[in-house]
This record gives sequence, structure tokens and C-alpha cells, in this order.
Amino acid sequence: MPPAPVPQKVRPPALDATDLAILAELEENGRLTNAALAARVGIAESTCTGRLRALRESGVITRFRADVDPAALGLPLQAVIRVRLGSHNRDQVQSFHAILREVPGALAIFHVGGEDDYLIHVAVESAAALRDLVLEHVTVHPAVRHTETQLVFEVIRGAGVLSRANPRGRAPSTPHAAG
Repeated sequence: MPPAPVPQKVRPPALDATDLAILAELEENGRLTNAALAARVGIAESTCTGRLRALRESGVITRFRADVDPAALGLPLQAVIRVRLGSHNRDQVQSFHAILREVPGALAIFHVGGEDDYLIHVAVESAAALRDLVLEHVTVHPAVRHTETQLVFEVIRGAGVLSRANPRGRAPSTPHAAG
């Protein structure tokens, strides 16, 4: 097996107040036209186009997507499946990752530290479908030692990394320790 890739130190791009304002507006409404976005931020449309291109090319903006309501598609039951592995060797973990990519109805999958190793957020049509999903797509992997399924009663959207509580997308200030 080839050696594991060495993580590169990623230096975040320098973002100015205009970049942060663009990101804050898009985080609030990713469907804004370039003209509307430029007007909200107070820059020329051509400047906005160039800034957006630079934000995409630098990896700050990774994608645009629609939030789809699972219930509107006949998947009203959401759950979080907590998974603990019994083995953490590289082959087992990579093999489990391959299975996770195929879990039907998976909304998000988190590889986490702590007591659990994974959290799998799913949407399904019924309790029976949830049981089948766990039995047929998660517990079948030999590295899985334990699962626990928690029902989601409500999904509450977070403020986001550039929330409106942080006006005009200014970077959060870091408190300095008193010396």
C-alpha cells in the first residue's frame, strides 16, 4: 500500500471586507444574481464577477447547492446514526468510507473524535426503512462494533460562518489575553 499522503499546511487566502461581505450575502441567499450581489455589497458588477471567480478558484467557495426538504420527497423521518468501530486500521476505515458513500438517504456524514467515530444524518420514509438502512448499509461492515440511532425531531439551521449577527461579514474578533 502506498504511504498515506502528508497533509499540506493550507494557508487561507487573505480576505478583505469586500470578500467577507460577498460571502455573507451568499451565505444568506446563494441565489442572488451578480447584479443584486454587487448592489448589496456596493461594488461594480465586473468587480463582483472577478471577486466571485477568485473566491471559487481559491477554494473559499466550494459549491452552490439547493437545500431540498426531504419530507417534500416522501422522506419525512430523519435520524442520526452514531457508529463506533471496533477496528481503526487504515484498510478497515477506508473500506467503511466506501460503504458510507453508498448509504441511501444520507444527508451528511461526519467522521468525529470522541466516544463515537461517525455520525450519519439520514432521511427515510419510515421507521421500517430506517431499521433496514441500519441493518443493510451500516452494521454489515465488519469494523462496526456498535450503532445507536437517534430520531431527529427538528432541524434548526445554524447562523453560518458569516452570520448576520456578524454585520457585513466582518471576520470575528479574537479576544486577546491580558498580559
